[in-house]
Amino acid sequence: MSTNVLRTADGWWVVRGHRAVPVDTEAATTAELIADRAAVHEAARSDDAGTPVADLVVLSPVTTPCRVVAQMVNYRSHARDSGFTGDIPPAFFRKASGSVSGPAQAVVRPSHVKFLDYEIELGLVMGAALPVGTVVEERDLPSYVAGLVITNDVSARDVQLTKTQFYESKSYPTFTPTGPYLTLLEPEEFAHLLDLRVTLSVNGELRQDRTLADMIVRPAQALTLLARFQTLEPGDLLLTGTPGGTALKAPPKAVEKIGSLLPPAAKWKVFFKSQARNPHYLRTGDVITATISTPDGRIDLGEQRTPVTDAK
Repeated sequence: MSTNVLRTADGWWVVRGHRAVPVDTEAATTAELIADRAAVHEAARSDDAGTPVADLVVLSPVTTPCRVVAQMVNYRSHARDSGFTGDIPPAFFRKASGSVSGPAQAVVRPSHVKFLDYEIELGLVMGAALPVGTVVEERDLPSYVAGLVITNDVSARDVQLTKTQFYESKSYPTFTPTGPYLTLLEPEEFAHLLDLRVTLSVNGELRQDRTLADMIVRPAQALTLLARFQTLEPGDLLLTGTPGGTALKAPPKAVEKIGSLLPPAAKWKVFFKSQARNPHYLRTGDVITATISTPDGRIDLGEQRTPVTDAK
């Protein structure tokens, strides 16, 4: 059975219901904790009554610095929202690990960003090195992936689109809320990955809701493609794409054709004037709620609740 682990400033905790038991480990990083799996199992079997989870101030279970890599347009529903047709070539981009923040920490919008968007994503936390040239079959996933986390690939769309700059637009501090749990899987549980349902709501309004069956490139294939050029190490994080339902959507084809005739500056001015009427972009005071779990609760990554604030 999967084991849910929390991290606080005091160390690591195994979650048992509404209470958490401390892990007796010297591990300071996610990679070190994964290497000390025996201590995690010991805490899970402990007679310690534990501490109420509600009393803990939870940090991201993925420690930094680490590599943070993300898949681009990896759900069919997101591809439709983005105006893609036909085959979509797999693509990856990097995020700064300084963007990783806790599951209850506020998402801070930089003062120059007007169009702030959300993207719930399943995060794969590496448990072993993935050298360049590795081929990962489905049966190999437990050998490379230790566990799963909820992530939110927060995006400054005005930076992303006008600069065609993914790294900057997705790497500001607090732009990768992560956790609450690091869900460590047993080998047999990887067979249930496609049953996982990802949901994201803003102020209680459901915006994103799909299972991993909507994925275009699934985890084993994604790791194989990534390993053509990128090494990963234990504790590194791969974000596996977001389903449809983000605030940003492709304009109608007729509008897109007209826009293509305009100079770039004029095109973006017209586009963002229309986007200013879109109520789905994040605003100060909004609360984003994200969950990932299987319907039977066999795998449950917890609930992430992050408010949105403006930079001071």
